[in-house]
Amino acid sequence: MVRVSNNLIGILNILTLLLSIPILGAGIWLSHRAHTDCEKFLERPVIVLGVFLLLVSLAGLFGACGRVSCLLWLYLLVMFLLIVLLFCFTVFAFVVTNRGAGEIVSGRGYKEYRLGDYSHWLQKRVENEGNWRKIRSCLQDSNVCKSLQEKNQTLDEFINNNLSPTQSECCKPPTECNFTYRNGTVWDKPADFTSSNNSDCNTWQNYPSVLCYNCQSCKAGVLANIKNDWKKVAIANIVFLIFLIVVYSVGCCAFRNNRHDNAYPRWKGGYA
Repeated sequence: MVRVSNNLIGILNILTLLLSIPILGAGIWLSHRAHTDCEKFLERPVIVLGVFLLLVSLAGLFGACGRVSCLLWLYLLVMFLLIVLLFCFTVFAFVVTNRGAGEIVSGRGYKEYRLGDYSHWLQKRVENEGNWRKIRSCLQDSNVCKSLQEKNQTLDEFINNNLSPTQSECCKPPTECNFTYRNGTVWDKPADFTSSNNSDCNTWQNYPSVLCYNCQSCKAGVLANIKNDWKKVAIANIVFLIFLIVVYSVGCCAFRNNRHDNAYPRWKGGYA
């Protein structure tokens, strides 16, 4: 009698195997084509994810369909560890993103953000020079600021924009600097400007490769995006965890079937 649990695990792992191929291919493509720190930052995680999915799906496939108990046991062990890690990450994501919110600026359609409002753990991650260099490279490679310049808006149109956190904090100087607006990414300092108590006002430059990418406010804007993304990921993880628990339960049934088949082979009349 064909066991449903073994077949179901086999089908699920065939789908996972097919999914791992384009992911691994994308990682290899990035490793050969990566020129910026942003692309190089992405290549290694993508390759690791592709290899991981490939090996796990092969173990589950041969373990379930080939009735190889040791492979299926290894597959279940990895699945169990993955469930534990995802659960811990989900709880951690909710904890570290619990703090931090944008401040409404009077007469503006956008919010501004402060680095000190976020959890100390997140602050340390973006204040690390190596981490920030990679994040800054990604911001510079994207069109997040260029799109503001291309709109060529008047000041009234600009200040009524609902800017994203990174656009608000990385592409323009803080409102309190009182710089003169020319376009979304060009702001002139007053002729008598020397320095400001806000270090971001001193850091700002009109060069497209500089802008406010080195500002504390830019780091806060990135954390605001991370907070929003992590909240979404954490919610998605809850759904994924339920799916993994179901798959793990089916895998346990398949493992039990394998042990039964090994103990009572068909030629001994183990099946009715």
